[in-house]
Amino acid sequence: MILFAASDKGGTGRSVTTANLAYRRALHGDDVCYVDFDFGSPTTAAVFDIPGAGLGIDGLGLHSYLRGHIAEPARIDVWAETEHSALRLRPAGSGRLLLLPGDQGGGEFAVDADALRRCADLLLLLSGEFDLVMVDLSAGRSFATDMVLAVTARPELRGLEARWLVYHRWTRQHVIAAAGLVHGSRGIVAAGVARGHDEQRLRDAVRFVRAAVPDPESPPWSHLTPTQSAWMRQCDQSLMALAAELGAGYARVLGSIPLEPVLQWREQLITDEDVLDSGIVTPQTRQAFEDLAGRLTDAESWGRA
Repeated sequence: MILFAASDKGGTGRSVTTANLAYRRALHGDDVCYVDFDFGSPTTAAVFDIPGAGLGIDGLGLHSYLRGHIAEPARIDVWAETEHSALRLRPAGSGRLLLLPGDQGGGEFAVDADALRRCADLLLLLSGEFDLVMVDLSAGRSFATDMVLAVTARPELRGLEARWLVYHRWTRQHVIAAAGLVHGSRGIVAAGVARGHDEQRLRDAVRFVRAAVPDPESPPWSHLTPTQSAWMRQCDQSLMALAAELGAGYARVLGSIPLEPVLQWREQLITDEDVLDSGIVTPQTRQAFEDLAGRLTDAESWGRA
């Protein structure tokens, strides 16, 4: 399965959440490949604590591969090359966890027929090698988004199961932007149909993830004044109504990630040690990642829309 991670705005938690989902799936035994197609800001290696690759790698990344400068993109074995102390000892029973990084200073680029062919070849190769391929796309209607929409409409890739996660923060602006990215006149659905996708099948492949969601019932929000708590609940209800109106409502949401200081300030993988040993992460956040990771390939969870 291929899972595309998209967002209309930056700062939605797309990369750090997708990296955590990849990590969780690998912990449970899946072979997972993370593909960093965020060409303008290929920084996922920093989430995995890969030394020297926090801004991408020099001349050996996906940008160079797609432009025909190299025959194959570099592969980073996260378990072997991370500096994260909790990841260096690969847990028994875990699957492979590989990162295909972007190029340092690569930037967006116009996609030609050769780049499309190379992208198709890469996704076919990875889909045959890994249980789950997670593709992190640049924010907005980027060249990367257009490229994968064009490629997955090709006959040779139509047999592969592809799903889309669209990330947004739980604010009015982000809800509007995320809904527009999917349902707008130039959004993912319209662009996909123009490239040969079946409209209903593409719609059925899209789900939303709400990131940085304050929960009025959990600390520290439960210690707010009654006035503040009532205001938060009113905002939450208004956002629920707005999301439902724009087609990003509860029935199309696969999961929510709590507002978590560690994710806001550090943007790191959430390990069991962070919850059980240091206590810097709440059990609710860890469970949110566990639940969302399980739903990615669960037909019943995905089919609720």
